[in-house]
Amino acid sequence: MVMAPNILLVEDDVELSQLVSRRLIESGYEVRIAETGTSALSEVALKAPDLVLLDIMLPELDGLEVCRRIRASHPLMYIIMLTARSEEMDRVVGLEVGADDYITKPFGLSELVARVRSALRRLRLTEENSEKKSGDRKIIDVGNLHIDVTKRVVLVDSKAVVLTVLEFDLLVFLAGHVDQPFSRLQLLDKVWDIQYEGYDRTVDSHIQRLRSKIERDPGNPDFIKTVWGIGYKFQSPEIG
Repeated sequence: MVMAPNILLVEDDVELSQLVSRRLIESGYEVRIAETGTSALSEVALKAPDLVLLDIMLPELDGLEVCRRIRASHPLMYIIMLTARSEEMDRVVGLEVGADDYITKPFGLSELVARVRSALRRLRLTEENSEKKSGDRKIIDVGNLHIDVTKRVVLVDSKAVVLTVLEFDLLVFLAGHVDQPFSRLQLLDKVWDIQYEGYDRTVDSHIQRLRSKIERDPGNPDFIKTVWGIGYKFQSPEIG
């Protein structure tokens, strides 16, 4: 028997949480609801969900602090922030404290379900790859950077680096297309599997976080280069 993916919805608007929960359950997911930041952390400790939908404005602990604490203990848990359109800085900070993605309110339920489905599909592929035999492994070695694509392991100077699911997928995609520039919209399409404009800041924040983890000097990166007027590309130091 295949277990339904478990989603933790953290939202203090009762009417909205019931509406979203009902739609997710109809789509085949198991849903738990937390109405405060502290209860959200308790739910995660009780049973780690496959995915967290996390509102920013919450009683007791705000969503940014909840995200920061979840990420510290569960680096691979997929977190999608729910934000109001006027909270641009909150969206940016949310990504910087470890959220994988965000959806702005008001949002369509079909869009939300599509984003959840895409995220869970990515997580399923991650699990399937981790179970492959060593003979099927794909390795990318560039300079001091070692990427075991199959085992989802990244080493910098032989030291392990912890990346979120999306950070890893973004790195692998760029490293698999050396010296090929991609726009932010192209990266959203290829890595996030979404085609929505207005989410460019998501890409920028993930690039910044990646650089902080794999580059010797994030301000002058060796690998992930900015292509002005276009977007980003992965460049090997040997050919730089």
